[in-house]
Amino acid sequence: MARHFYKTSTPSTRNVAVDRKSNPRNHLIYGQHRCGKGRNARGIITARHRGGGHKRLYRKIDFRRNEKDISGRIVTIEYDPNRNAYICLIHYGGGEKRYILHPRGAIIGDTIVSGTGVPISMGNALPLSDMPLGTAIHNIEITLGKGGQCARAAGAVAKLIAKEGKSATLRLPSGEVRLISKNCLATVGQVGNAEAKVKKLGRAGSKCWLGKRPVVRGGVMNPVDHPHGGGEGRAPIGRKKPVTPWGYPTLGRRTRKRKKHSDTLILRRRK
Repeated sequence: MARHFYKTSTPSTRNVAVDRKSNPRNHLIYGQHRCGKGRNARGIITARHRGGGHKRLYRKIDFRRNEKDISGRIVTIEYDPNRNAYICLIHYGGGEKRYILHPRGAIIGDTIVSGTGVPISMGNALPLSDMPLGTAIHNIEITLGKGGQCARAAGAVAKLIAKEGKSATLRLPSGEVRLISKNCLATVGQVGNAEAKVKKLGRAGSKCWLGKRPVVRGGVMNPVDHPHGGGEGRAPIGRKKPVTPWGYPTLGRRTRKRKKHSDTLILRRRK
């Protein structure tokens, strides 16, 4: 994937890099409706800091990898505006063309395949039961046949650490250790564009192009807008612990439901 680095001519172009865009395939894209500015049907903002941004076309990503035992070739590596990972176009031997998440280190011309008993090499998708312990994987199914749901962000990677009975034990990118059925598919390797988290946008306008509006601290608001607001000058928040705009504790409070159906599958909570 080509990346352009600006020459420093202004403070906003210092250390800034942008991904070169490419033209997606027409049969693999479609338009999508975006909710304006995070508002509900009554026009009230229910999700803050959303709005604006450039128009996007959604790319159909093959998370299921259900082209079994048919080898495919990587033709292009492209930018996807809907995720921070890159995608690559695959031409399968049967004539099918699909997008998949770009595995880190994969280059144009590499061959991938999905199925049981396929080689343990980067980009190949196979059941957890066929993988040796210690394999680095991504795009992991939780429900058999539903497609990959875990470890899909840029640079994400999970590790297969144990297999016992009908279940496999995985260490997810968050640090959580949980059980998943051994029949679920996963892709070997790490998701590409691992440098996404250190990328510098350089200017506030670049953030607006992504559809993200400015964020303001609660301490500089009025009391009617935030529990931290009010006071004279630079006043403290006036509470023992920081809270959200709705008065709930924040900065470390667990938000997962106490009694969730998957609690029995989690062996160790995330960090």
